Amino acid sequence: MLQVQFIRENKQTVLEGLAKRNFANAEAIIEEVLTADEARRATQVSLDNVLAESNKISKEIGGLFKSGEVQKANLLKEKTGQLKEQSKELSEKLNEAANTLQGLLYQIPNIPHASVVAGKNEEDNEEIFKEGIVPELGEEALPHWELAKKYDIIDFELGAKVSGAGFPIFKGKGARLQRALISYFLDKNTAAGYTEVQVPHLINEASGYGTGQLPDKEGQMYHVTGDDLYLIPTSEVPITNMHRGDLLQESDLPKAYTGYTPCFRREAGSYGAHVRGLNRLHQFDKVELVRVEHPDNSYNALNDIVEHIKGILRDLKLPYRILRLCGGDTGFTAALTFDFEVYSTAQNRWLEISSASNVESFQANRLKLRFKNKEGKSQLAHTLNASSLALPRVLAGILENYQTPEGIKIPEVLVPYCGFDIID
Repeated sequence: MLQVQFIRENKQTVLEGLAKRNFANAEAIIEEVLTADEARRATQVSLDNVLAESNKISKEIGGLFKSGEVQKANLLKEKTGQLKEQSKELSEKLNEAANTLQGLLYQIPNIPHASVVAGKNEEDNEEIFKEGIVPELGEEALPHWELAKKYDIIDFELGAKVSGAGFPIFKGKGARLQRALISYFLDKNTAAGYTEVQVPHLINEASGYGTGQLPDKEGQMYHVTGDDLYLIPTSEVPITNMHRGDLLQESDLPKAYTGYTPCFRREAGSYGAHVRGLNRLHQFDKVELVRVEHPDNSYNALNDIVEHIKGILRDLKLPYRILRLCGGDTGFTAALTFDFEVYSTAQNRWLEISSASNVESFQANRLKLRFKNKEGKSQLAHTLNASSLALPRVLAGILENYQTPEGIKIPEVLVPYCGFDIID
């Protein structure tokens, strides 16, 4: 959530940033925000004046009773009664104004970083890096969903029977490869200084609002209505919310976490060949990175995250590229996002496997996540998140890129975790 003061002092910058995102009616909603903020501040001033007058009169009343001026004191008591009624009305008005303002702010996405170009969709994203050799597999190469059936390692039909489309069942060496990837990712992350955490797979409404899933993405989340809880779309949400409402010391920063969870997404409206097999699921596994940083260091931290994910993909020897997302494709909360995509040889297309984002203070403002700086003043922290990595498409990339006539070879770095070097 943007800070009102920032909007007020940087109105043109905000409007230019929202234009990069193609945000509709930007000027109108910004004017609504400024008007609502003026109303809130004016009501606060009126309430403060009434409370100050009431306190002043209360002190006078005490003095009048002591001096025996009872009649005058009683008259002033009537006045304080009127002021209390006014303060009650103004407090209610202030709460209403604050809620209106917050409701408007919740509708406004983060302002893109200066390096983000304007654009409408993924076609306008910028490729900034590419690495790895795409293997030549020949015409016999199979897409991962056919390989999964051939080697009996993933059963999409059985998953549909149990739950529905988008809920595959991993079997035998497929399940072991999935588990191996999780363990490898976590080991790689903890070796880099991230603290491993295991977090709940359900969140409350406050957590959804804290990281920006609510009210923006409620249609994409599974809602457990009986208890008003939500299944997590990513472990970024519970991990980041661990620090909701915290006032940290500057010396506490940075905070760096990694966690494995299943992720649940309704993916409403997703259909067609591009979502076949593991390409898009309603439940999938992911290992996440989350950082809480000093604002002066958050972009250095984002670069560190990018280099760390590069290292993982080099270990796996998968061909990949990095995109800097344009304004129209950048997520609601992010200021700058780099997408990693692995090349699917059998499908002849790129598959997103990670998004690394600096959210700056956008989530921290919602979370009230602050730290005391060297001057002893309270300041909003910056938060960052990244997949390292989302498993379905990594697994798809491995199955397709490592297929041979003898079977599917296992990347060398994963063999100690799997206990086998080929799926045959």
